[in-house]
Amino acid sequence: MSQQQAARHGGVAWALVITGVAGFMSALDSLVVTTALPSIRKDLGGGLDGLEWIVSAYTLTFAVLLMFGAALGDRFGRRRLFLAGMAVFTAASAAAALAPGINSLIAARAVQGVGAAVMMPLTLTLLTTAVPAEKRGMAFGVWGAINGLGVASGPLIGGSLTEHVSWHWIFWLNVPLGLAVMPLARLRLAESHGDGAALDIPGTLLVSGGLFGIVYGLVRAPSDGWTDSLVLTGLIAGTVLVAAFVVHGIRGKNPMLPMRLFRSRAFSGINAASLLMFLGMFGSIFLLGQYMQGVLGYSPTQAGLRLLPWTGMPMLVAPVAGILSDRLGGRPVVAAGLFLQAVGLGYMAVVATPHASYTAQLPALIISGIGMALYFAPAANLVMSSVSPQEQGIASGANNALRQVGGALGIAIMSSVFSAQGGYETAQRFVDGLHPALVLGSAMVALAGVAALLIPARRRIPESAGAADQTPVLETAGS
Repeated sequence: MSQQQAARHGGVAWALVITGVAGFMSALDSLVVTTALPSIRKDLGGGLDGLEWIVSAYTLTFAVLLMFGAALGDRFGRRRLFLAGMAVFTAASAAAALAPGINSLIAARAVQGVGAAVMMPLTLTLLTTAVPAEKRGMAFGVWGAINGLGVASGPLIGGSLTEHVSWHWIFWLNVPLGLAVMPLARLRLAESHGDGAALDIPGTLLVSGGLFGIVYGLVRAPSDGWTDSLVLTGLIAGTVLVAAFVVHGIRGKNPMLPMRLFRSRAFSGINAASLLMFLGMFGSIFLLGQYMQGVLGYSPTQAGLRLLPWTGMPMLVAPVAGILSDRLGGRPVVAAGLFLQAVGLGYMAVVATPHASYTAQLPALIISGIGMALYFAPAANLVMSSVSPQEQGIASGANNALRQVGGALGIAIMSSVFSAQGGYETAQRFVDGLHPALVLGSAMVALAGVAALLIPARRRIPESAGAADQTPVLETAGS
């Protein structure tokens, strides 16, 4: 379907509202539990590994099924599958709210991830269909700001609802939003399809099993030991399956993630940066939310408010970042943002003590927040402009998948570092584990900045070119 038809059917504004709310819900549920974890632990029991799975069950299923969800949308209709994903996500949110124990909560979170995996990658392809090429930088900036609102408000909403009502309500919140968005999407979004390629069932099974094995091994290793048979089996088998997935992407007939896409320096660079950025960010927020409550003694609401200078910056700065990326290209904006966030995490590692004042922490949170904000909108634009229009669904799914893989790995790896050096016994023990974990997070985000610098500079199009051709062009290995 053409952009003109899409505009007549639903309009840019409706597409932005609907995809923005869906992105908000998905982003919210990635972080909404961070300030609720101490209360969930007190109510349902469980140790550090249980808390990790409450977060990772969502991010992992989200990650491993994202590309499959994008392929389903391309084949059977993006609007149709968007609605199906929203329905599953909404129902699973209700199940999480009603969970009587930690295992049932983890199961409901996994199903939430399935719904988000179908819904989320289609938001960018639906938005791209509805928005003219010359306005996409601004549209992605607004979309990034709405997603930033989900990131920003996640810890605060989670903390406020946990403290004043119950942690169950962090999941009930999705139900009215989902019920409101579904009829609007049915009426206002235009249907569109991709190339209709065959679904890649073997690829989905390989990457799902591989990533589950790796994350399972990383989560269980601190408590069971790195030489435990199940831990070693998970790590080794997971690595073998992921390697098989890569081979399948090279040799398979219709792979869900064609490895030829990584021949593009732009595609490889932005995806490596995304994986490493989310690894450092998610692992840090997972531990800092607990640090503010368990060590510094803040209430859940107070912890959420104090994280706002970090998590809230995308809401303010992402639209500006989108405009800057249109003018300067995405590479310098994304790289600058990643290096700023690395500095902020390193700063936090230095100032975090059992009795640290909020004044001492504030500069680190602000620097990290500005850095994260500069990353989001330009990254989306870089991903969508690094491939052909027919492959944008695959590209969106791959990038979102690698972000969530990074988040799941970040929580698992940084928790392992935390457990090896510290623990929950005393405030000082917690800080002893927090310091090396934050240093690792800072290093990973700095590596993400290096990866972003590998993205080719934007090649300017001659002024004589037609208006329809004046979209950002990124050099690829095959150019």
